[in-house]
Amino acid sequence: MAESTRTPGVAPGRLDTATLETNFADLHGALEPHEAQVAADRCYFCHDAPCVTACPTTIDIPLFIRQIATGTPKAAAKTIFDQNILGGMCARVCPTETLCEEACVREAAEGKPVDIGRLQRFATDTLMNEGKQPYSRAAATGKKVAVVGAGPAGLSCAHRLAMYGHDVVIFDAKDKPGGLNEYGIAAYKSVNNFANNEVAWLLSIGGIEIKQGQAIGSDIALADLQNEYDAVFLGVGLDGTNKLAVPGAELNHVTDAVQFIADVRQSEDYTDVAVGRHVVVIGGGMTAIDAAVQARLLGAENVTIAYRRDQENMNASRWEQELAAAKGCNILPHLQPVSIEGKGEVTSITLEYTDATTDGLKGTGETVTLNADQVLMAVGQTLEGQPAGLSLSGSKIQVDSAGRTSVDGIWAGGDCASGGDDLTVTAVAEGRDAAEDIHKQLISN
Repeated sequence: MAESTRTPGVAPGRLDTATLETNFADLHGALEPHEAQVAADRCYFCHDAPCVTACPTTIDIPLFIRQIATGTPKAAAKTIFDQNILGGMCARVCPTETLCEEACVREAAEGKPVDIGRLQRFATDTLMNEGKQPYSRAAATGKKVAVVGAGPAGLSCAHRLAMYGHDVVIFDAKDKPGGLNEYGIAAYKSVNNFANNEVAWLLSIGGIEIKQGQAIGSDIALADLQNEYDAVFLGVGLDGTNKLAVPGAELNHVTDAVQFIADVRQSEDYTDVAVGRHVVVIGGGMTAIDAAVQARLLGAENVTIAYRRDQENMNASRWEQELAAAKGCNILPHLQPVSIEGKGEVTSITLEYTDATTDGLKGTGETVTLNADQVLMAVGQTLEGQPAGLSLSGSKIQVDSAGRTSVDGIWAGGDCASGGDDLTVTAVAEGRDAAEDIHKQLISN
């Protein structure tokens, strides 16, 4: 570690550039052609393959692996993109260990599944590296669709609609398109500006315009979109973040983990990213893991993930938990924050042990205090404002199986909509399926 590691408080430059480049290198790395061949040969090419059922986008996994095995990776990529136009990013960030690979027959028989995720990346990278996509627009229909949000759901919906010949305008609140893929994924999972390059590749089909810096409610009104467009799709994600309702939550360097991840992702020089020496992350999901691991990779000496339930109930997969442990993060279950201490800036956090009872989770009264100069909150995200006139299911927009909302002519999908599991791959599937339903509606009118 660099000498500046000893700097107290939250500071940039804890590690030198060379170390940071090594730390933030591609987590999995791409397969070489011979490696892909060996990995593909392990597939049983099952009939009624359980891996397909486990994939939210229902990619024909045995088919694309067979295409790799027979030396046609670009055909394999087409098989993937037919179902998942963001298959390149999903190959990098999908929790395959709890989806397709967990369902793999090899996993059940041997405890070692076919390397489906990396094979998907091999195929999609092979085709995308040519700079062309295997789709072209149908004849123009004269119909216009507004898509709100340039994240996975919005981009998937827009591409499918453009392919059918409709004109699409995407309105996005951020400075750059990509949504979660651009701002919310750990930097070591998506390197070399892949998210931005993937968006450019997707847009090359034509017929899609993106307007950045356009937030619904403040810059654009849903009613205006309804009047100006033939259909509207909402893929706005969950931009709001829950806060810790404990004393001291207002102190400096008590921030949300989502913003911390975004800051790392958007940094052009990791030596400029400030991180504490003693970092505590509150939460048990993928965001908590991503924030904790990145804090450690930036040079934090001690990183602790505190979760209020037992470790088996963490939303982060076992593989992600093991990754955090391998990177030197401590996971402490059965702990909930009760106060954060400091004068102006956080210096410690007090956590109470919890117990799961028949009446729900209860504090035991026993506490522990940890040194902390940075506290990152990963306690859930919320829908930022309710789009006027739409029914909600809990805190999300209520939709049916086709993505239709309670208002005619408006569809929704991705994290902002009911029924999903807040995964990139699920958002892609919901955007795609909504586009199919929108297309049927538009051509029937």
